[in-house]
Amino acid sequence: MMDLLDVHTHTIASVHAYSTLREMITAAKEKGLQLIGISDHAPAMPGGFHEFYFCNFKVIRPEAYGIDVVMGAELNIMDFSGSIDLKQHLLSRLDYAIASLHDPCIRPGTREQNTDALLGAMRQPKVRIIGHPDNPLYPVDFDALAKAAREHNVLLEVNNSSYTPGGSRKGSRELAGELLAACKKHGTMVIMGSDAHIDLDVGNHEYAQEMIARYGFPEELVINSDPQKFRALLKG
Repeated sequence: MMDLLDVHTHTIASVHAYSTLREMITAAKEKGLQLIGISDHAPAMPGGFHEFYFCNFKVIRPEAYGIDVVMGAELNIMDFSGSIDLKQHLLSRLDYAIASLHDPCIRPGTREQNTDALLGAMRQPKVRIIGHPDNPLYPVDFDALAKAAREHNVLLEVNNSSYTPGGSRKGSRELAGELLAACKKHGTMVIMGSDAHIDLDVGNHEYAQEMIARYGFPEELVINSDPQKFRALLKG
């Protein structure tokens, strides 16, 4: 499978990550990616940077790096209606956003509540990706999620970090098949994300590709092979 982009990455602006913006972009170029997205955690994540971090992306000049660079955020979903932790005027300055459920920011709810949270987040401006939706800490209705994602033109993430042996979201490998089956049923596009917190992991989708192959998921529904298609998605 052609794998030309990675847009779930974190720099030292996420505090619990360990590489700079330049290091992450340089790593992406060296690994042959055509597009990299930087998606540092929004402020509700403990240790996260102030919201001002997201207001000045205009100073970043992708042409200086020789690779297509998009700047986003990994938003924290704050309640079961899908509220997020960046104000609207800051969202407008992003190229895209990933919306995710993180236990430091929202307690796990029922299957219905967790599903409602993700469905609500899909309606937020700039949200183009739902992050690690197969986290077993937050059971969801994959069928409802995949159907809504297709309707809203939102990508569901196949998160490499979730499937890494010894990773923090144990049980995700077992749920990946259910997620991918629902996406296949509804023709919903997915995106592989490294969730890299260090430059060594940029573009590393080894375990995500393993899940896609294991469950016979159609490669034409994986957007990583088509940076232009991803760019078109960002335009709404």
